[in-house]
Amino acid sequence: MSACPIFGRAVRVRPGAEVEEQHLIRALREGDGTAFRRLVDDRQAMVYNTVLGMLQNPEDAEDATQEVFMKVFESIGQFKGESALSTWIYRIAVTTSLEFLRKKRRKKRFGFVTSLFGEGNEPVTDPPDFVHPGVRLDQRENARLLFRAVAALPDNQRVAFTLHKVEGLSYQEVADVMGTTVSAVESLLHRARTNLRRTLENPFSDGG
Repeated sequence: MSACPIFGRAVRVRPGAEVEEQHLIRALREGDGTAFRRLVDDRQAMVYNTVLGMLQNPEDAEDATQEVFMKVFESIGQFKGESALSTWIYRIAVTTSLEFLRKKRRKKRFGFVTSLFGEGNEPVTDPPDFVHPGVRLDQRENARLLFRAVAALPDNQRVAFTLHKVEGLSYQEVADVMGTTVSAVESLLHRARTNLRRTLENPFSDGG
């Protein structure tokens, strides 16, 4: 586990026995409401932390978390068990987060265009000083700068960084979630660190 140094110890979901997980999956496929509530209780923090790290907006993260679990409930029949259940849920969380980001970017562009045409609408902007709740108090100023830089990363670098540094997933786990190889994850993280270093050294640049 390799958590970002501005955070405290990464909190990971306690791995249950494989047989227990199979029973849970079977119950979910049968539409068992109790099993679904148990899944939400067990994985809600994992999903929320992931989407919050991606979206950097608590309200968006709450909406995205609900959407993730609705997608899980609706598509559990498509889960083939080729990966861990948590890996599959991470994939849905990442996909949902990227969809939210794309919608927000379109909204920003629309806001900018309408303001140019005199509609009186200001472009929608993200809160400038987001701090993830898992950040230690003595590291909050550093976190503000870091998350601002993370928000400027390309999507695939942002996903890899969030999963590895914020969620504490290993290279292999990140590769499983992203459907790629460990070497590709290493490359993404190397480029992310390079871009973050450049942005943090020159906070007034647009990043790269």
